[in-house]
Amino acid sequence: MAVHPIETAFIEANGIAFEVDMCGDGQKLALFLHGFPENKFSWRHQLPLLAELGYTAWAPNLRGYGGTTRPKGVDAYRMEHLTADVAALIDAARARGVTGPVTLIAHDWGGAIGWAFALSGARPLERFIVMNLPHPALFMKGLKTWAQIKRSWYVFFFQLPWLPEKIFTANRAQAVAQAFRGMAVDKSRFPDSVLEQYRKTAMLPGAMTAMINYYRAAFRNRSGTGALTNPPQLKTPTLMIWGEEDSALGRELTYGTEKLVKDFTIRYLPQVSHWVQQEAPEAVNAMLRAWIEGRPVPMAGLRGQILLSEDGGA
Repeated sequence: MAVHPIETAFIEANGIAFEVDMCGDGQKLALFLHGFPENKFSWRHQLPLLAELGYTAWAPNLRGYGGTTRPKGVDAYRMEHLTADVAALIDAARARGVTGPVTLIAHDWGGAIGWAFALSGARPLERFIVMNLPHPALFMKGLKTWAQIKRSWYVFFFQLPWLPEKIFTANRAQAVAQAFRGMAVDKSRFPDSVLEQYRKTAMLPGAMTAMINYYRAAFRNRSGTGALTNPPQLKTPTLMIWGEEDSALGRELTYGTEKLVKDFTIRYLPQVSHWVQQEAPEAVNAMLRAWIEGRPVPMAGLRGQILLSEDGGA
């Protein structure tokens, strides 16, 4: 099996210098969008897989994260800017000779951007893969329930000025480290060396404010939420992978997605947390490989370690 190293470069797109982890040199593009409080490192297990499958795989630090440009002000993190970043990154890959179809792979906040981008049709997508982030219409519906409001308490906390930053950066971003290890079921997947990757980027000057500004911008700008009462059906083939032990987003938020996406496949991972691609990379990668290759997507057993075929056989 060929070894596909991960290299880091800066890509200029939409007026932003994106720090991008790159792997592979295929004609197809796989673009990965990370969540909060993650960064491009969260895709370390998936980049080599997509490279092996014939893709040029890019995992950028989103605007404000890591070494990527940090625009000032809350409005710089509105969704229209985030989706424009995705379009510009695809165009930048095209300019570098990656001319094949695009697969968008996203998790958490990256998933919110991914849904918005896929639904916008701003650039053609061959496939959309989303992990632990529901369709925006179903998320808005869920936010009307007390159960989801309680899970989303932090969104309201993040609207406060300066205090969230102070708490999240105290003791070298201990709260960031705790977000991963505390929520994880298999805590061995988040040793100190992994947590240090996230603590280090959270402590960069201005980084935590930029990261939290995603929530502030979304909370303040709800101009597009009315359209989500009757959203268009997404035509892009979509795979959803969902760690069932997600303390921030309930599994019930996935129910009904099949009515909103024409070609939809979902796989749940029991006893796996919100950090699904990092906590159960073997199961996630097996699902990604099967779906991309057009084979039946396996189902996961307990803690994502036991993979079963669609009919339940080993």
